[in-house]
Amino acid sequence: ATGAPFAVQLGEAKVGLDAPPGFADTGFTGSPRLQELGEALTSASNRILLFAISDADLRRFMVGDPLELRRYMIVVTPRGMERERMTEGAFKLFTAESLRDFGLPPAGADYPKYLDTRPVGASSPLAELKKEPDVVSMLHGTRTKGGFFERSKYLLSSTTLILLRGKPLNLSVYTQYDNP
Repeated sequence: ATGAPFAVQLGEAKVGLDAPPGFADTGFTGSPRLQELGEALTSASNRILLFAISDADLRRFMVGDPLELRRYMIVVTPRGMERERMTEGAFKLFTAESLRDFGLPPAGADYPKYLDTRPVGASSPLAELKKEPDVVSMLHGTRTKGGFFERSKYLLSSTTLILLRGKPLNLSVYTQYDNP
């Protein structure tokens, strides 16, 4: 069975949200631990609309096993902007401000080799996935330090800023890989 989409009120607009296949919304659990985990992924100035973990992690959580958190996603909106309509021009300024610290992606780089040259833990832009007036999406990568007998791991994430019914949404999806 899959979860049903749910409506989120953002000012005067209702936005329908649903976790994609393979992910499960954590809101129904009422778990403070999962809520704190979602809050750690975003600024306190954002309102979390959806925090989803993989179906396998949700099954682990429900029986008390530790989470792997190899895949998770979050949808947020800035609290200060959720009651007001944003124009396309304001959204363009918002995306420029939000993505300015990310830098430019390397042209045609071999991502694992590129990430291996970057400092451990440094988020590096990898590709611009989409750039339209109402959607901007970037792919980022991070190399994490492996243990004594482990190889380095790679964390890929996408940040997508969407102007939906006059409301700015930030969708981030995270996936961890053990090897290139």
